[in-house]
Amino acid sequence: MKVAIYARVSTADQTCDNQLLELRRYVEARGWTGQEFVDSGVSGSTDKRPALDALIRDAKRRRFDMLVCWRLDRLGRNLRHLVTLIDELDAVGVGFASLGEGIDTQTPAGRLQLHVLAALAEFERGRIRERVLAGLQRARAQGRRLGRPRMTPAAIVVPGGTVRAAAKIWGVSKTTAAKWIADGRATTAPNSGPD
Repeated sequence: MKVAIYARVSTADQTCDNQLLELRRYVEARGWTGQEFVDSGVSGSTDKRPALDALIRDAKRRRFDMLVCWRLDRLGRNLRHLVTLIDELDAVGVGFASLGEGIDTQTPAGRLQLHVLAALAEFERGRIRERVLAGLQRARAQGRRLGRPRMTPAAIVVPGGTVRAAAKIWGVSKTTAAKWIADGRATTAPNSGPD
């Protein structure tokens, strides 16, 4: 049997080595041949990932019979995306197995387990989001400024008379320069001649 091995880590400073070692052992123990698809530094909440996209293209061309991943959360944390992906695989005759959860979609019990675990993964992601939003709200209530520090130019007259010239001098976008000029924080002066 030909299988696709999928591994993913969220940040560039992490490595997929542990995942790949276990997956290779699993595939080798069954006498299967595997092709590896690895996404490094890509969030599981992102639907579009280079290696996963290539894997899906190959699945539609029936270049493998089964997708194997280390854990369900390596494939994704969004229930809609997981269910859609596994349904797409099933529609083209490709099975799915997850080592960590012992899921094998080629069995009814495996399909049930997959749906329950996917729902729990999405629930946990929602809880993390709630905690982050609560933390941001608390920081705002305490008067903390969030986001990038605001830059404001000194109240100066920009020679050249254009928003583009002002933006270039200040090192900001034309939109930001126009906003600063409109707010009265800075002004432009007509060009007095060639530089």
